[in-house]
Amino acid sequence: MPSRSIIKIILPVLVIAIAIGVFQHLKASKPERLKPELKEKIWLVEVVSVEKQMLSPTLELYGRVESPELLRAAAPGAGIVSEVLVQSGSIVKPGDMLVKLDSRDFETTLVRAESDIKDIKNQIAELKIRHSSNVSALETEQLLLELAAKEVRRMVQLKDQNLSADTILSVARSALGRQQLAVYSRQLEVESYPAQMAKLEARRNQNQANLKQARLMIERSAVVAPFDAVISSVPVSTGDRVAIGQILVELYPADSLQIRAHIPARYVTRIRQSMAQDVPQYASIMIGENSLPLELKRLAGEAEPSGIDAYFQAGASSQELRLGALLSLRFGLPAENDVIAAPYQAIYGNSRLYLLKENRLLGIDVVSAGQYIDTDGIPYMLVKSPQISAGDKLVVTHLPNAVSGLKVRSDDASQ
Repeated sequence: MPSRSIIKIILPVLVIAIAIGVFQHLKASKPERLKPELKEKIWLVEVVSVEKQMLSPTLELYGRVESPELLRAAAPGAGIVSEVLVQSGSIVKPGDMLVKLDSRDFETTLVRAESDIKDIKNQIAELKIRHSSNVSALETEQLLLELAAKEVRRMVQLKDQNLSADTILSVARSALGRQQLAVYSRQLEVESYPAQMAKLEARRNQNQANLKQARLMIERSAVVAPFDAVISSVPVSTGDRVAIGQILVELYPADSLQIRAHIPARYVTRIRQSMAQDVPQYASIMIGENSLPLELKRLAGEAEPSGIDAYFQAGASSQELRLGALLSLRFGLPAENDVIAAPYQAIYGNSRLYLLKENRLLGIDVVSAGQYIDTDGIPYMLVKSPQISAGDKLVVTHLPNAVSGLKVRSDDASQ
């Protein structure tokens, strides 16, 4: 019995020991696994040969169509619109009727002004007649004054001789005083004639101005086109009651349109230099399938930190444009030497590109000189850098993980 107990204890231990021994033998006899070799990945890229040229950068600008000769015809007075003969966008010729107000609203003012003119003319004529009468009457009054003075002197002599009573002398002196007052009054009327005439003439001039204004109001109550023009807007309708100064119609000459566009500050100096040398500068816009040329006329009088506004004239071709339109312009800057036309996909962050040197990327910082569009309409960025030479291989494949030293391979064996 004791031997069986010992066997029951030793047997499990022996089985475990044999299992451990077999596991260690299998582990020791397994084949050794080789470590993988790390190989550097090679990126396939496209390259082009660098060519330094003299090219004119092209700026992409955005402008608004404006007109410095926009005409706003306003109501000459309060009234009612009787006719509206045009609409926004209508093309009119000189003398064409545009908007008409009811002239009856202004005829009352005209009649009143004409009546005032007639009244003042009558007053002036009456004053002249009165003045002529006063001049003649003054001569008579002065003669009567002399007679009264003589009568007083005679009465004084008689009184001295005790041939006349005091009452008679007093009566003579009273008559003399009254006559003196009559002469003074008449003389005042004669002397005040120039002032009264000047006052009436001033009123006559004022009334004549009122008459001219009334006639002008009637004339302006019918708005006609003063030149070949395009109607910009008509903010009134037939039957509307308008106040004095209210806009009736807006129009502008068909050939007066200009485009105002903002030029970035870094290009302003070059443009000013070209303008100072009287070198014409042009931009262009696309109207349908046609390219419309625009000439740079002037720069704005005030600049902003971001740049300055430029004004382009369309000339006779402006009939293709409409006031207020937003347009995209291509503006040719003065030509620059030793610039590189790089495809946009070769540019990183607008200021860096990569060359292919010994099958690795070499990052180069560049300075942008603007955009260039070739004859096929393909856009390029013009860049400059003294670190790039003609014939260098420019990597045009855009790699998201591009960095100097990255191993690459050109897909063109000739490169």
